[in-house]
Amino acid sequence: MQPRLKFYFSAGAALIALWPAAPVLAQTDYPLILENCGVTQTFLAAPESVVSAGQASTEILYSLGLGEKVTGTSVWFTEVLPEFAGLNAGIERLADNDASFESIVAKRPGLVTAQYEWHIGPQGIIATREQFADLQIPTYILPSDCIGKDNSAGSDGTRLQPYDMAGIYQGITELARIFDVTDRGQALVAALREREAAAVAQAEALQLDGTSAVFWFSSAEMDIDPYVAGNGGAPAWMMASLGLRNVVESAEEWPVVSWETIARADPDVIVIARMDRRRFEADDHLKKLAFLQSDPVASQMKAVRNGNIVIIDAHAMDPLIRNIAALEALAAALADLDLK
Repeated sequence: MQPRLKFYFSAGAALIALWPAAPVLAQTDYPLILENCGVTQTFLAAPESVVSAGQASTEILYSLGLGEKVTGTSVWFTEVLPEFAGLNAGIERLADNDASFESIVAKRPGLVTAQYEWHIGPQGIIATREQFADLQIPTYILPSDCIGKDNSAGSDGTRLQPYDMAGIYQGITELARIFDVTDRGQALVAALREREAAAVAQAEALQLDGTSAVFWFSSAEMDIDPYVAGNGGAPAWMMASLGLRNVVESAEEWPVVSWETIARADPDVIVIARMDRRRFEADDHLKKLAFLQSDPVASQMKAVRNGNIVIIDAHAMDPLIRNIAALEALAAALADLDLK
């Protein structure tokens, strides 16, 4: 049976259209003092400009209508959300990956935002927050990379608590306060929460009753153990939100698990990542599909036999606003799958 393939898309443009209907709230009362990932930052006024090191923070700034303040971006994982393609084309990309400290400082930004603490943090590969502070440049790291997470060892860090959208919503709210667009932040969070609730309700109506799943991100080589989602990151949040049981019991975000172990768990649904990068052969989702259908072990899983395979953008498996679109796509796909 051919797998039922589902790709997700974003509806970010619809969120922007909601702003005029949002209630106008009190303006930000400066000086604004925020505790951000263990660092106290004081803002005397809304920053005139911002440089972003991380696609997640860039797309939040765009979603808040702050694109005219963004003077440089870096750390890109995939194409920008379609509704921001024109805007993004007119903004300087300092680097596809890690911009240099010097290139960011040269833009004289009023704020530098980051998606991950390992880019701008205690061991920041771009710089430490203290280095920026010495130049009187405030920094802001998305709380989703700090809340319930220990980043002291390794680039990925260790989640001490399961991920949920609270850190993303906090990041939207706080960036809106920093730039004195509180009404836009509240409207964006409200719209995302509404979409999240609708996706959950759609899945609840299916009465999945512990339907099992596995998220396959990639593999260093096609015929060795894959990187799959454990119980710490965004895919685990998606599964828990929709009533799916993760067959991978590891507390790590992306553990390596053998196909024999996965096959013994025999998941009802397999979610595979589609990505632009080609670091590994298995980054290609078409090769993932071919492997599942031809491997002697993987091909015997009921998810493969029944065609219960869903394709989701790999970047949506990281903590960011795209998690909501991915949640919606997964909920819609579940309604179409053969889960009897």
